[in-house]
Parts: sequence; C-alpha cells; structure tokens
Amino acid sequence: MGNLSQRLICKAKGSVVFFMCLFLFSCGKNQTVYNQYQTIEHSTWEKNKEYYFTFQIDDTTIPYHITLEIRNNNLYPYQNLWLFLDEESPAGLMVRDTMEYMLADDFGKWLGSGISLFQTSFPIKTNYLFSKTGRYTFGFRQGMRSDTLRGIQEIGLRIEKAGS
Repeated sequence: MGNLSQRLICKAKGSVVFFMCLFLFSCGKNQTVYNQYQTIEHSTWEKNKEYYFTFQIDDTTIPYHITLEIRNNNLYPYQNLWLFLDEESPAGLMVRDTMEYMLADDFGKWLGSGISLFQTSFPIKTNYLFSKTGRYTFGFRQGMRSDTLRGIQEIGLRIEKAGS
C-alpha cells in the first residue's frame, strides 16, 4: 500500500510541474496584440484600393514591433513592392510614408517562405512607443506603376510587444 501512495504522490507532483511549465511558457509567448489579414480579391490589387487595419493600444509605456505581412503567388511580376502607408493616431493626426519591400532576389527567387504561396514579413517599426492610448488605423495602398497589380493574395499587419 505504501508503494501505491508513493506512486500517486509522484504522479501528482509531476502533474503540478507539468501544468506550471505549461502556464509559464504560454504566458511568455503570447505577446501578440494584433494579427489580422485581408484578402485581396482575385489576387489583383487595384491602384486606388486601400486596405485598413484598426487596432487598440492600451499601454504606451512598452515598445512594440509593427510588422507587415505579404502573401504573394508566382504570378507576381516584380521583384519589389512599393507601398503607401497612412497611419492615423487617436488624436486624428495622419502620418504618410512610402516604403519599398523586396519580394524576390536578383535571380527571381522568392524571399518568403512557401511553395506556390509565399509569405514574407517586413518590419515597419521596431521598439516603437505609441504616444497615446486608443485606436490606431494603418492603411496600405500599392504604389507600383501598374493600375492592377496581380499576384498579391493577402496583406496583413501584426503588432507585438517588444521582447517577445
């Protein structure tokens, strides 16, 4: 009988340790504040079409990483992608920026991960401190010379607490 009770106590201790580890690891990894994608209809991004992402920032004392996610297919005809970014803060201030991102290397090999659909992550801002709490909106328009840009299937925005 003593042997059985020792095994039960040992199993109980093992279960407690397992759940403590699970709790500690899950708390440390979930630093994503916002992660959203928008599908580009028919994988054709019209020049005048803007994609908006609205998210809430509740803590201005910690830095954030802001990352653009692009999913393209083999029909994308260029090596690079020019984008216009509009950032609107809770105070109503608008900041505009122009960005260029490389989707393929000089030999035409896609830089993102995947086989026929490639996902590439591009940092927009790292260790960024938001000035005010509230709702922020980021808007993206393609800035290529083509009025209809084929091959971009989805665009996404990810906001994470820095240090994750």
